[in-house]
Amino acid sequence: MDGAGSVMNLVVLTAAFSSLNAGLRSTGRILRSISMNGSAPAIAARMSRGGVPYVGILATAAIALIGVGLNALVPEKAFEIVLNMSTLGTITFWGAIVVCQLQLWRWWRKGLAQRPSFRLIGTPYTSVATLVFLVTVVALMAFSDDEVQRGAVLAGGVIMVPALVGGWFLARKRVASITQQREGITGRFPVLAERPLHQHDDGEPVTVLDDHGQE
Repeated sequence: MDGAGSVMNLVVLTAAFSSLNAGLRSTGRILRSISMNGSAPAIAARMSRGGVPYVGILATAAIALIGVGLNALVPEKAFEIVLNMSTLGTITFWGAIVVCQLQLWRWWRKGLAQRPSFRLIGTPYTSVATLVFLVTVVALMAFSDDEVQRGAVLAGGVIMVPALVGGWFLARKRVASITQQREGITGRFPVLAERPLHQHDDGEPVTVLDDHGQE
Protein backbone atom coordinates (compact mmCIF):
# COMPACT_ATOMS: atom_id res chain seq x y z
CA MET A 1 0.00 0.00 0.00
CA ASP A 2 1.36 3.38 -1.01
CA GLY A 3 2.13 5.61 1.96
CA ALA A 4 1.98 2.76 4.53
CA GLY A 5 5.61 3.38 5.49
CA SER A 6 4.96 7.06 6.11
CA VAL A 7 1.92 6.24 8.22
CA MET A 8 3.93 3.78 10.33
CA ASN A 9 6.72 6.34 10.75
CA LEU A 10 4.14 8.86 11.94
CA VAL A 11 2.74 6.35 14.45
CA VAL A 12 6.21 5.46 15.76
CA LEU A 13 7.27 9.10 16.06
CA THR A 14 4.02 9.99 17.85
CA ALA A 15 4.56 7.14 20.32
CA ALA A 16 8.19 8.17 20.84
CA PHE A 17 7.32 11.82 21.49
CA SER A 18 4.50 10.75 23.81
CA SER A 19 6.90 8.57 25.79
CA LEU A 20 9.46 11.38 25.93
CA ASN A 21 6.83 13.84 27.14
CA ALA A 22 5.71 11.44 29.88
CA GLY A 23 9.33 10.87 30.89
CA LEU A 24 10.06 14.59 31.10
CA ARG A 25 6.98 15.19 33.23
CA SER A 26 7.47 12.28 35.62
CA THR A 27 11.25 12.47 35.95
CA GLY A 28 11.19 16.22 36.56
CA ARG A 29 8.78 15.81 39.45
CA ILE A 30 10.62 12.77 40.80
CA LEU A 31 13.85 14.77 40.87
CA ARG A 32 12.09 17.57 42.74
CA SER A 33 10.63 15.08 45.23
CA ILE A 34 13.96 13.42 46.03
CA SER A 35 15.57 16.85 46.19
CA MET A 36 13.03 17.85 48.85
CA ASN A 37 14.01 14.69 50.74
CA GLY A 38 17.70 15.58 50.49
CA SER A 39 18.74 12.82 48.09
CA ALA A 40 19.30 15.11 45.10
CA PRO A 41 20.91 18.55 44.72
CA ALA A 42 18.79 21.34 46.21
CA ILE A 43 18.66 23.12 42.87
CA ALA A 44 16.43 20.32 41.50
CA ALA A 45 13.64 21.46 43.87
CA ARG A 46 13.23 24.80 42.13
CA MET A 47 9.96 25.45 40.36
CA SER A 48 8.67 28.12 38.04
CA ARG A 49 5.87 30.47 39.03
CA GLY A 50 3.48 28.14 37.24
CA GLY A 51 4.53 25.18 39.40
CA VAL A 52 6.76 23.50 36.80
CA PRO A 53 9.94 21.76 38.11
CA TYR A 54 11.97 23.22 35.28
CA VAL A 55 15.39 22.19 36.59
CA GLY A 56 14.48 18.52 36.64
CA ILE A 57 12.90 18.75 33.20
CA LEU A 58 15.95 20.48 31.72
CA ALA A 59 18.26 17.89 33.31
CA THR A 60 16.16 15.05 31.88
CA ALA A 61 16.13 16.66 28.44
CA ALA A 62 19.92 17.03 28.56
CA ILE A 63 20.29 13.31 29.31
CA ALA A 64 17.87 12.49 26.49
CA LEU A 65 20.12 14.39 24.07
CA ILE A 66 22.80 11.76 24.68
CA GLY A 67 20.63 9.45 22.61
CA VAL A 68 20.88 11.89 19.70
CA GLY A 69 24.66 11.79 19.96
CA LEU A 70 24.67 7.98 20.03
CA ASN A 71 22.47 7.88 16.96
CA ALA A 72 24.92 10.15 15.16
CA LEU A 73 28.03 8.20 16.19
CA VAL A 74 26.83 4.57 16.19
CA PRO A 75 23.40 4.52 14.53
CA GLU A 76 23.43 0.72 14.14
CA LYS A 77 23.94 0.19 17.88
CA ALA A 78 22.26 3.22 19.44
CA PHE A 79 18.95 1.51 20.19
CA GLU A 80 20.65 -1.56 21.66
CA ILE A 81 22.88 0.57 23.90
CA VAL A 82 19.94 2.54 25.26
CA LEU A 83 17.90 -0.65 25.70
CA ASN A 84 20.62 -2.40 27.71
CA MET A 85 21.34 0.63 29.88
CA SER A 86 17.65 1.08 30.64
CA THR A 87 17.41 -2.63 31.46
CA LEU A 88 20.21 -2.30 34.00
CA GLY A 89 18.48 0.76 35.45
CA THR A 90 15.24 -1.18 35.86
CA ILE A 91 17.07 -4.10 37.48
CA THR A 92 18.81 -1.72 39.88
CA PHE A 93 15.51 -0.02 40.69
CA TRP A 94 13.71 -3.24 41.56
CA GLY A 95 16.75 -4.63 43.35
CA ALA A 96 16.76 -1.58 45.63
CA ILE A 97 13.05 -2.04 46.34
CA VAL A 98 13.53 -5.70 47.30
CA VAL A 99 16.56 -4.92 49.49
CA CYS A 100 14.57 -2.23 51.33
CA GLN A 101 11.66 -4.66 51.74
CA LEU A 102 14.01 -7.22 53.29
CA GLN A 103 15.41 -4.60 55.65
CA LEU A 104 11.92 -3.61 56.78
CA TRP A 105 11.16 -7.31 57.35
CA ARG A 106 14.27 -7.61 59.54
CA TRP A 107 13.19 -4.57 61.53
CA TRP A 108 9.76 -6.13 62.00
CA ARG A 109 11.40 -9.30 63.36
CA LYS A 110 13.26 -7.11 65.89
CA GLY A 111 10.11 -5.19 66.83
CA LEU A 112 11.38 -1.95 65.30
CA ALA A 113 8.72 -1.70 62.58
CA GLN A 114 5.15 -2.73 61.95
CA ARG A 115 4.33 -4.95 58.99
CA PRO A 116 1.66 -3.59 56.65
CA SER A 117 -1.50 -5.58 56.02
CA PHE A 118 -0.60 -5.84 52.32
CA ARG A 119 2.43 -8.16 52.31
CA LEU A 120 4.58 -9.94 49.77
CA ILE A 121 3.66 -13.62 49.77
CA GLY A 122 6.48 -15.89 50.95
CA THR A 123 8.68 -13.19 52.47
CA PRO A 124 11.66 -13.39 52.84
CA TYR A 125 12.12 -16.37 50.52
CA THR A 126 10.41 -14.78 47.52
CA SER A 127 12.45 -11.62 48.08
CA VAL A 128 15.71 -13.55 48.09
CA ALA A 129 14.61 -15.49 45.00
CA THR A 130 13.87 -12.20 43.24
CA LEU A 131 17.35 -10.86 44.06
CA VAL A 132 18.95 -14.10 42.82
CA PHE A 133 17.00 -13.81 39.56
CA LEU A 134 18.06 -10.18 39.04
CA VAL A 135 21.70 -10.98 39.76
CA THR A 136 21.51 -13.92 37.33
CA VAL A 137 20.22 -11.64 34.57
CA VAL A 138 23.10 -9.21 35.13
CA ALA A 139 25.59 -12.11 35.13
CA LEU A 140 24.19 -13.42 31.85
CA MET A 141 24.58 -9.95 30.35
CA ALA A 142 28.14 -9.66 31.66
CA PHE A 143 29.21 -12.99 30.11
CA SER A 144 27.18 -12.59 26.95
CA ASP A 145 28.72 -12.78 23.49
CA ASP A 146 27.09 -9.41 22.75
CA GLU A 147 29.68 -6.69 23.25
CA VAL A 148 26.96 -4.07 23.86
CA GLN A 149 25.56 -6.05 26.79
CA ARG A 150 29.02 -6.58 28.26
CA GLY A 151 29.82 -2.91 27.80
CA ALA A 152 26.59 -1.86 29.52
CA VAL A 153 27.39 -3.99 32.58
CA LEU A 154 30.99 -2.72 32.63
CA ALA A 155 29.84 0.90 32.38
CA GLY A 156 27.30 0.32 35.15
CA GLY A 157 29.95 -1.20 37.43
CA VAL A 158 32.75 1.26 36.70
CA ILE A 159 30.78 4.49 36.42
CA MET A 160 27.32 4.25 37.94
CA VAL A 161 28.06 2.27 41.11
CA PRO A 162 30.87 4.61 42.30
CA ALA A 163 28.73 7.63 41.33
CA LEU A 164 25.75 6.38 43.36
CA VAL A 165 27.89 5.45 46.38
CA GLY A 166 29.73 8.76 46.28
CA GLY A 167 26.46 10.65 45.87
CA TRP A 168 25.02 8.95 48.95
CA PHE A 169 27.99 9.90 51.10
CA LEU A 170 27.69 13.48 49.88
CA ALA A 171 23.94 13.66 50.55
CA ARG A 172 23.47 11.57 53.69
CA LYS A 173 23.93 14.45 56.17
CA ARG A 174 21.27 16.50 54.39
CA VAL A 175 18.97 13.47 54.23
CA ALA A 176 19.39 12.83 57.96
CA SER A 177 18.73 16.49 58.78
CA ILE A 178 15.50 16.63 56.75
CA THR A 179 14.39 13.24 58.13
CA GLN A 180 14.86 14.50 61.70
CA GLN A 181 12.77 17.59 60.98
CA ARG A 182 9.94 15.44 59.60
CA GLU A 183 10.03 12.74 62.27
CA GLY A 184 6.51 11.63 63.15
CA ILE A 185 4.94 13.23 60.08
CA THR A 186 3.25 11.05 57.48
CA GLY A 187 3.93 12.72 54.17
CA ARG A 188 5.09 16.26 53.60
CA PHE A 189 1.67 17.82 54.18
CA PRO A 190 -0.67 15.26 55.81
CA VAL A 191 -3.64 17.63 56.16
CA LEU A 192 -3.06 21.03 54.60
CA ALA A 193 -2.54 21.63 50.93
CA GLU A 194 1.02 22.29 49.85
CA ARG A 195 2.14 25.82 50.53
CA PRO A 196 4.93 27.74 48.75
CA LEU A 197 8.41 27.06 50.08
CA HIS A 198 10.41 29.73 51.80
CA GLN A 199 13.66 30.40 50.01
CA HIS A 200 17.14 31.62 50.84
CA ASP A 201 18.44 34.70 49.10
CA ASP A 202 20.22 32.36 46.67
CA GLY A 203 16.89 30.82 45.66
CA GLU A 204 17.31 27.44 47.36
CA PRO A 205 14.20 26.05 49.13
CA VAL A 206 14.04 25.87 52.91
CA THR A 207 11.98 23.41 54.94
CA VAL A 208 9.96 25.30 57.56
CA LEU A 209 8.01 23.57 60.37
CA ASP A 210 5.22 25.14 62.38
CA ASP A 211 4.47 24.62 66.09
CA HIS A 212 2.76 21.31 65.32
CA GLY A 213 5.73 19.90 63.49
CA GLN A 214 4.20 20.41 60.06
CA GLU A 215 5.89 22.17 57.18
